[in-house]
Amino acid sequence: MTLEETKFRELYNQFNRLVYNLALSYLQSVEDAEEVTQDVFVQIHHSLDKFEQQSSLKTWIYRITINKCLDNLKAKNRKKRLAFVSSLFNSSGQLVNDAVEFQHPGIIAEQKENAAILFQCINELPENQKTAFLLSKVEGLSNGEISEIMKASISSVDSYLFRAKQNLQSTLQKKYPSLRKK
Repeated sequence: MTLEETKFRELYNQFNRLVYNLALSYLQSVEDAEEVTQDVFVQIHHSLDKFEQQSSLKTWIYRITINKCLDNLKAKNRKKRLAFVSSLFNSSGQLVNDAVEFQHPGIIAEQKENAAILFQCINELPENQKTAFLLSKVEGLSNGEISEIMKASISSVDSYLFRAKQNLQSTLQKKYPSLRKK
């Protein structure tokens, strides 16, 4: 095994769970998360010698992962637009929605339904708000780290997070009035 292969293997072992978990949070599909994880490490393998170290390796990998997730979502949206309209509806005429069946690892059984509802609403957020929210609340990153990953100012990240929380609260209250705090 060459030195380059050894370095890449170490990098993969260090970051594969981070990449997979972020992709899974973003895409809510095990298959898509696995595909994106593979794509991320293929890109890392091809681009590692071009990494300029202007940010940390972890930040660079987060950025690649988010971009691959966004590419995946865009590709899915293109396919949906080309699909027959009838395939989007079940036999009773209701829109098919896989998000309710989403099962994120680590969420205990009694929280699965609430998590599915929350992730369904997160999916409705604008791209920047969704990214900032997932990096903050799911990945536990600081606003400074998010700022670096998103290539945005810290005040922009603060704004994305504030608006994401407001939009989530509004969406949850509209869709699920029974969840309102009394």
